[in-house]
Amino acid sequence: MSAELDALARRAELAGLNAASAPREAQVEGWLLRLSPGKAKRSRCVNALAGGTLALDDILRRCRGSFEQAGLPLILRLTPFSQPADLDDQLAARGWARFDPADVMVLPSLASFNDTDGIEPLSPSAYARLIGQLRGSSVDEIEGHARRLEQASVPHQAFQMTRNGVLLACGQVAIDPDPGGGSAGEHVGAPAGGMAGLFDIFTPQDQRGRGHGFKLCAALLAEARRQGARSAYLQVGADNAAAQRLYARLGFLQAYRYHYRSDDPRAWA
Repeated sequence: MSAELDALARRAELAGLNAASAPREAQVEGWLLRLSPGKAKRSRCVNALAGGTLALDDILRRCRGSFEQAGLPLILRLTPFSQPADLDDQLAARGWARFDPADVMVLPSLASFNDTDGIEPLSPSAYARLIGQLRGSSVDEIEGHARRLEQASVPHQAFQMTRNGVLLACGQVAIDPDPGGGSAGEHVGAPAGGMAGLFDIFTPQDQRGRGHGFKLCAALLAEARRQGARSAYLQVGADNAAAQRLYARLGFLQAYRYHYRSDDPRAWA
């Protein structure tokens, strides 16, 4: 991996954590616990950001207590940046199941995106209802999603594309500001300016294969550029070849893969 791509990958990880902030959070030995119920695992998992000083079993025991209190199965998200560095191997040795791998892709420059025509803004609550209905989410999951969007530390801006009242595609963009000033989020080699994250890109089944997803993403990136973003990232299922091809056409590059582990069957049911 080149130095620039590595810097973008690290910045994308931080931006993604910021964008996925949840109303209920806790810290255990430098690990970030997100405790908000819903379909999105990134809002109800542990991100191991630091090695800590306690033994792993002690840290896991403390995390489990917080998740049990929240009525959630304990899930850990594992990335190339997780600490300690052998955490994934240690969990595997304890019999924790690996599931739902996803790829993070990055786009070094938004310079070629200029056209925002065709997208209409939606409020966070309207978008949560729309995407929830499309995905068959429960009322509680839709309400939880709306709360997370409304309370996110990095604002999520939702948009849709329609024609004659028919939904063609929808999605969100969240712009992480330029860290600047040598902050902890800054990495040598990463471009200046904000970093835009694309989330919940969705095209209804009967509208797929017509270029609507590509046009929506291009317009979202143009809107992000208009607001000062200079690069972008997204997260996509490792087995979603069609979406990965679409994003590659937009110029996105593979940065890294992450996955989840748990010892609770409810986590992957």
